[in-house]
Formats: sequence, structure tokens, C-alpha cells
Amino acid sequence: MSDTAEIFSEPTYRKTPAITRLVPLAILGVLLSLTPLTDIFPTAWDTGLIVAGVSLLSAGLLVVLQGVAADRLTRSSAKVMATFAEQDLCPTVIANANGDILSANTRARSQIHAFPGAQLQHCLKSMFANPAAILLRLQSIAEIHERAREDIVTVGSTVPISVFSVGHDVFCWRFHVEDGGQWDDAPVPVLTEGRNGAVLRVNGVAEAMLGHKPDVVSKVFANDVPQPGEIALVETSDGQVPVTVSELSRSGTVRDLLLMPVNSVDPSGGVAPFADLPVPVMCLSPAGEILDANRMAVSLIGEIHPGKSNVAEIMHGLGYPILDWLTRTATEENIGPRSEFLRLTRKDKEVFVQVTLNRVTSMGQTCLIAVLNDATELKTLEAQFVQGQKMQAVGQLAGGVAHDFNNLLTAISGHCDLLLLRHDQNDPNYGDLVQINQNANRAAALVSQLLAFSRKQTLQPEVLDLRDTISDLIHLLNRLVGEKIRLTLSHDPVLKPVRADKRQLEQVFMNLVVNARDAMPEGGEVRIETEVVSLTEPFRRDRATVQPGEYVTVKVIDSGMGIPADKLQKVFEPFYTTKRTGEGTGLGLSTVYGIVKQTGGFIFVDSVQGTGTEFTVFLPVSTAPQKIAQDPASHPESSTSRQGEGVVLLVEDEAPVRAFATRALRLKGYTVLEAGSAEEALHLLEDGSVHVDAIVTDVVMPGMDGPTWVRKAMETRPDVRVIFMSGYTEGAFGDSGPEIEHSTFLPKPFSLTQLTEAVFQQLN
Repeated sequence: MSDTAEIFSEPTYRKTPAITRLVPLAILGVLLSLTPLTDIFPTAWDTGLIVAGVSLLSAGLLVVLQGVAADRLTRSSAKVMATFAEQDLCPTVIANANGDILSANTRARSQIHAFPGAQLQHCLKSMFANPAAILLRLQSIAEIHERAREDIVTVGSTVPISVFSVGHDVFCWRFHVEDGGQWDDAPVPVLTEGRNGAVLRVNGVAEAMLGHKPDVVSKVFANDVPQPGEIALVETSDGQVPVTVSELSRSGTVRDLLLMPVNSVDPSGGVAPFADLPVPVMCLSPAGEILDANRMAVSLIGEIHPGKSNVAEIMHGLGYPILDWLTRTATEENIGPRSEFLRLTRKDKEVFVQVTLNRVTSMGQTCLIAVLNDATELKTLEAQFVQGQKMQAVGQLAGGVAHDFNNLLTAISGHCDLLLLRHDQNDPNYGDLVQINQNANRAAALVSQLLAFSRKQTLQPEVLDLRDTISDLIHLLNRLVGEKIRLTLSHDPVLKPVRADKRQLEQVFMNLVVNARDAMPEGGEVRIETEVVSLTEPFRRDRATVQPGEYVTVKVIDSGMGIPADKLQKVFEPFYTTKRTGEGTGLGLSTVYGIVKQTGGFIFVDSVQGTGTEFTVFLPVSTAPQKIAQDPASHPESSTSRQGEGVVLLVEDEAPVRAFATRALRLKGYTVLEAGSAEEALHLLEDGSVHVDAIVTDVVMPGMDGPTWVRKAMETRPDVRVIFMSGYTEGAFGDSGPEIEHSTFLPKPFSLTQLTEAVFQQLN
């Protein structure tokens, strides 16, 4: 296998084309057809041999033509590939199965001297010790899997080689060859480490610093190979020198390491290389005094006065004093570098840093080298994750609480409705009953806020013109802001429709206006502006990305006291409020956020202290046609007077709700069959003589849930009408709804009229 010629002559690498094996057959056919047969064979054989000669000639010509066509197709494919290869930044060669180069791009011709007609293995002799074996191995893999790739480690570098089959025994080869060392001319010391700690390359500055060209990294570092950002001691011809290690690039197992000397460990010495280090570095005393800091450290931390500033004044965040951490690092023996995440005391923005301490001794004095890494993005992602976990937990709690509360409120308001039917306005108890009813409705609104915050309420979206929606609200908004505050509107004249739940959208605008009012205790102006915005490219802000398209923006602008920068990111958090106890629940803006997100929109906030705050809501433009509202006079009669008939199966696990719903339906003329669970309902329906016109069932119940048992029931009663009722539907329906024929949904809490009207609509 060491002889290149022998390897390329092996059957597995050099293949004989079929056309060369069949050409003699064609020649034989030509000779037989042209030679006088009487000179060769007896006359009796003339006819048979002529036929045989013509057959052989035809077969030979057919094979030749097929070979020519295949050769043309191969050359055409190679020509197309050559056009693409010319644009490649790596040396790229197209060769046949024998290793003959068909074409090569400019980089291949200049870097590996590959020219058409040459053998690929000969061009690679200066790069690899045994190129034929490498080509054979990779080409064999490419013939099976259509492509192959391998990193070939050589003296001084690692060369990745990739090959893929073009078809017709043609292969495209790519060699990721560096035109000289990337860092050869760099004015800083750079070392390239390969697999198993091999030193592949050192540039001139590194060689001058070390005094030699090492072959393994264990001859460079006095201790173990450090991690990027750490301080390490390197072995030089003049002794050990402290350096800071940074990783410049990495490709597979190969990485380029920057080794910058830390020459200013002595407080009295300020050498230029330290100031120009490409990573933030500080020199500290064990007492925390900042002895020196390079330019990048000053840029990251802010204003530093070496010899006067103390690190404890500019960083905090440990669970114990920072000076204790510095003292332990400076005094304890046999400890490696220590890292901590700290927060800088900058007033303009929030910055987190990862500080890695390493102890060094120079001229008998112990100092600490602190390497800083900007960890703001990392800590932001961590905070984002924690916030997401918290929001998810509170959302689940809100959903569970809402389900139980809605059952209680349904029973309270329902039985209150039954009592109101038996008392007229002149009754002394009538006013108390109305108060109970109104407070039950207020409690239901609070539960709706919880569901909106957790984005789990049932929306009823419709196509809306926001000018009409805000106009309907304007009288209420004027009453909310009071006499000291002026409310002004500014609409885009060509405002486009949006699709949203009108009731929930009104709650968004009311909450934003109320917050604006509270920000101006001395009075001022609140502006509501609407505008159509067209985005041609993604708009990224506050870790959110608004995709291209048309949006309607609604801005609520106040001239109040503004929001401090450190509190601006918390305004949408649940239960977070700057108001005094009893003045706010902290659910207003979190509810706004939940509604806007569930509607498919975005909300952003801008604020300047002492100037005011601006909330901007993005809602996607709807392309659906706007429905014309029906005239209430077109209804044949008031819903409160509708009487019905039929058999209703009521399935509800909460006894108070079941009792109210049963009495309400019977008052309207329906025959009611009761069941406390899905299993009980299915058992009741096993009797074929029991006729049921409609099923009213809870969605979330112990055991089998509503949609599941209804599907079983409809196997034998496919025409039955169904009304699902629940205060929390997400767990049962998911995102697609119940998907059951002849079904509708009635959210809890519902009134007597809403229940009986829903049943009447289903049966009629």
C-alpha cells in the first residue's frame, strides 16, 4: 500500500470502462463483414457468417454510441460542476474514478497545483505522506454513501477533506487548505492546538516568547492546559511567564489560543501589552484595591481609578462579602481559578460579569489577576427562563383557581337568579339580592382577569374596526380619567380591521388608560393614537420578534411621572405594582399582556422619568370580511320569555351547580335527567327506551371528561345536541375546540337566562 502506482492500479480504484472491453468485438464485426468470406470459410457458410458479422458490427456500433453519449454526459456534468467550483473559497477538484483531474478551480491550481489531465494523488504528495491511501479510503466511502469527509492531521496543520459523487464515476473533491497560517503575521502570540494536545503551529511572536517550537502543549504550560479566560504559567527559555489564555477560533478538535503576557502584576509597572489585552483584566490586591485595569476592563466596568477604587464598591451579588472571597483566594494553597457571577453597580444599565480570580506572586508580593467576561446576556437568559417558569406556575394556579371559583360563582349567581324570580322590585329583599348578583359578577370579572393573565380564557374573536371600538368606550374612559385629565384621540384615516375579542380588547384599553391616569395625580393629557404599520422585515425588540406584515398599532401616551429604568422590565409581571397597598392588585398590565399575546399581538413600553410613558400595542391586520351586526329587533322575542320542551340530560359533578341548572331548566318547561359523573350518564343511556334531546355536560370532571364520554354516547345517539359548560377549557379541548357535531360551548359562570337560551338555541 505504500507504492502509489500500485494503489491506483488496484481494481477498487482504477476501473476499466465497458466501452474499451467491447471495442475489439466491434472491430471483429467490421472485419467479418468486409473480408471476402470465400477466402476464409467454405462457400456454404457465406450467408450465416455475413449475418453474424453484421450483427457483431451493429452491436459494436451501438456500444460505441452509448459510450460516446455517456462520455458527453460525464463531460457536461463535470463542466457544470466546474462552473460552481470556481466560486468556492476552498481548493476544489473534479476527477474521475481513476484519479484523473477533469477540472480544478483557481484556488486548487494555485495552492495544490492541480491542473486538468494530471493525477490527483501526485498533486497532494507535498501535503500528505500517503495521499493515494487517503483518496482510496474516501472515494470508497463516497461510492457507497455518495459523500465522505475526514480531517487529515499532518505536520503543522489539520486539513479537512470532503468528497461527493457527481455520478458516472465522477467525484468532486474539496480541500480546506489554509494559505499559510492565519495568525502568522499577527502581532500577538498565537498557538494552534490539535488532537491529543499536539501543537500544530506557533506563529513568530509565540515562538519568540517561548524560545522554541514545542510539539505538545504539555511543554508549554507549567500546569494543566487552562480554560479560556484563565491565567496560566507558560514555560519559556527565560523561566515561567504568566499569561492570559483566550480562544480565538475552534474547528473540530483544532483551536487557536492567544497567549498574552500579564506584565503588570507589579503595581509599579504599567507595560503596554497589558493595556491592549483583548479581554477585560484587572490586577487586584488581596484587600480588593484595584491596582491596574486594561482598556477593555474600563470600558466594561465604567470609571475606575487605579489605587483609589475598591472592587467591593463596583461589584456585588455574592451571598457573602466580596473581600472574603478575595482573601481566601489569596491565602489558600493548592486551589485553582475561582469564578463567580457578579453585578456591576452601573447606573446607566444592568451589567453582569463572570469574574475569574487567579493568584500570582511577583517580587514577593501576592496579587490577584481578575479576568472578566460580560455575562449580561447569559444572566438575562437565565432570568428569562426563571420568569417563564414562574409565569407557567402562576398560570397553572390561575387556571385551577378559576375553574373552582367559576363553579362557586355559577351556584351563587344562579340561585340568586332563582330568588329574583320570586321577588319583585317592591320586595324589601330585592335590593339585597341585586347586590349579591352584582358582586358575584364582579368576582367573575376578577376570575376573568386571572384567566386573561394566564392566557387561558375562552375568546370570542370578531373582525373589529378599532375606531368604532374606542368610540364606544370614550364616554366610559372620560369618566375613568376624571376632570383633571384631558383625553384626546388621533386615528389613522385608513385604519384597517383587526380580529379580536371586543370585550377583552376594551379591557386592554381601559387598563392602559387607568394606568396613565394614575401616573398623573396632578392632571395632564392622555393620548390614544391608532396607525397602520407595514413591516417589510422582522422587527426585534425586548426579546420579541414581530414578523413582517401589516399591523394596527394603538398607542396610549401620558405625560406623567414615568417609570424608572430598573422597573420598566417588571411592569407586565403578575402582582407587581408600585401603588400603595389597597390601591392596585398588580394584575392590570399582566392581564393586558395576556390578552394581547393570546390575540396574536405584541405590546411594548417606553418611558422617561419626569416626561411620561408610552404603551404601544401591535395587532395583526385581519383579511376576513367584517360581519354586520344584527338588529336586535329582528329576534322574534326576548330571550327571557322563551319556553321550551324536550328531555335534557344534565351531567355536572358539582351538586350546587347541578341543583341550580336543574331547577332553571324545569322552570322553562324542560324535562331534566340528572347525573353526577360521566360514568353515571353512560349507564343511564344504556337503556334504549330513555329518550334524550340534548346533553348539558361539564367539561372537566373526575374520571372521564366531558368530550370523551359524549363521543361514546354519540356512537348510539348520533343526533343528540350537546352543550359543554366549563370555567376552564384548555386542558380538555386543547387548541382546536371540542370537534363534536351539534355541540356548542357555554362558559361559566352563566346566568339562568344564558343557560336556558343556550338549550333553546340547540333544540330549535
